Formats: sequence, structure tokens, C-alpha cells
Amino acid sequence: MTHTHRLDLDDATLREWDATVVGVDPERGIVLDRSAFYPGGGGQPPDHGVLLWGGVRTRILGTAKGDDLYLVPHEEDPVPPAGTAVRGALDDRRRTELMRTHSGLHVLTGVVFRDFGALVTGGNMEPLTARMDFDLAEVPPDFKDRVAEAVNAEIRTDRRITVSTLPRDEAFAIPDIIRTATNLLPPGIEVVRIVDIDGLDTQADGGTHVASTAMIGRMEVVKMESKGRGFRRLRVRIV
Repeated sequence: MTHTHRLDLDDATLREWDATVVGVDPERGIVLDRSAFYPGGGGQPPDHGVLLWGGVRTRILGTAKGDDLYLVPHEEDPVPPAGTAVRGALDDRRRTELMRTHSGLHVLTGVVFRDFGALVTGGNMEPLTARMDFDLAEVPPDFKDRVAEAVNAEIRTDRRITVSTLPRDEAFAIPDIIRTATNLLPPGIEVVRIVDIDGLDTQADGGTHVASTAMIGRMEVVKMESKGRGFRRLRVRIV
């Protein structure tokens, strides 16, 4: 059981909060009782930010895997000992750009699934740039342009994006709730987090998102690549 309450799952707009250090592992990092740092996963990289305590600033560069949410401090910065009250703050620009990018990728996967019936085989993102791979044997010559046009039409529609949770059995009763060719959800998970783009896309997902598609901006489909038989990679940019 984790000690850390995941504030990022409660409110993706939260950027500052108060917390207490409940543990420090010299190899893995700092554990807080409450944290809004997204730890990374599902292609979305972890947040960056700082912990402020006693007139000191400790930069947080990411997270480490383990039995809890370990925050990785900059190697040159002091580490607050267990019991210290701290003020956490995220790098707002990085988090917001990642939210826009992640939501944009959900619009992309929703459009490609709706219009071409293709599932996702892989993907990765950084702030405002990403790649997404699809299982798609045949594509029309104007595939890239058609996808870009359809994605931006959905973004302009300003569809609401909501997050909810459902028991596993109820979640898997939703048609096409898994949009990846391989189900990546851990077998033992009992509650599934659902991200819904109203009228376009519903997926199981654990990342952070903006509140509506209009907040994404505009997506440019920069390049399409063939990555072997039936696999197509789209490289995109959010502007």
C-alpha cells in the first residue's frame, strides 16, 4: 500500500500544495504523504518541480519505481528529512504542455479508431511533441492530411473531457475501452480510471488531461512512417 495520496488524480489543475515527508530512501528518493507529481506512465513522462522547506529549495527531477511514490531530487540539492513540512510546486509549463499533448493523443487515437478501425501499438510523448503507432495494414495516399483535418475539427468542437473511475468489471463492459492492441492494465487492478472525450473517445487511462479539446490548441501531423508490416507511426506536434 502506498503512503502517498495522489493529488494529481484528484485535480489535474493543482500546482502547489502542503505536505509532510514520511520517508527518505537514499537510493530512490523522497516520499510525501500527499503529492501532485505525476509519476509517469502510459507514455506520459513524470512531472518536474520543487519542494520548499525551511528556506531551502529542493529540485525534483522525476520519480523512481518502488513500493511507493519516490520523488528524485537533484543530486546537488539538500534532502528534507522525514517529518519535515514542505510546500510542493510543479513546473506549471511542463505539466500543462504534457496535459495538452496527452489529451491531443486521445483525440488522435479516437479519430484513427473511428475512421480507420486501427488500434494503438505504441507511443511516447514529451511536452508538445509525440509519436503514436497504429496497427494499420492499408492507408490511403492522403491518410496524414485526413487525420490532421479530422483531429483539428474535433479539437475545435470543444468537446468536454472528464475523468471517472469504475469497478473493473463495469469498465471492461464498455465497448473498446482498451484502445491498445495489447491490454496493458495490471491483472490485479480493481478500479479502472476512465478518460472520456464527450462524443468521441472513451479509454482506460491513468494520465493527466485538460478539461476540453479546445484547450489542446492545434495538432500538426508532422510525418507518417512505416515501421514494418501493418504498423504506421504518426509524429505530431501541438501548437
